[in-house]
Amino acid sequence: MKTNLIQKVGQIGIPVKNLEKAVHFYKEQLGLPLLFQTGNMAFFECNGLRLMLSLPEKEQFAHASSVLYFQVDDIQTAFEDFKKRDVMFIDEPHLVAKMGQTETWMTFFKDTEENTHAFVSEVQGETVSF
Repeated sequence: MKTNLIQKVGQIGIPVKNLEKAVHFYKEQLGLPLLFQTGNMAFFECNGLRLMLSLPEKEQFAHASSVLYFQVDDIQTAFEDFKKRDVMFIDEPHLVAKMGQTETWMTFFKDTEENTHAFVSEVQGETVSF
């Protein structure tokens, strides 16, 4: 029987062009704790997952990152709060899937480097009785 050697994703690297601007966005606008910054990199804590912002070592690595889905409890409250912090949303919170009584809601935004990310919330839908 094979065992799964990979336990979880421990770090995600996000390429940036302007490190100071990106650090400000992730720290001040998204409110993530800055662990440390050194040279061309900055590291943030995201509930057990580390985000690494870095200036690409070579031009071939200077491209937009994968979409990060930040889980939030209340998508509408998060949307309003982050909007006040000048986070640039590209849509409104919307329902993307319903599985049984669980609804998945998302809203997408851009960081200072034009990377697209999302806030996601899974909520229990109300039971409709007839």
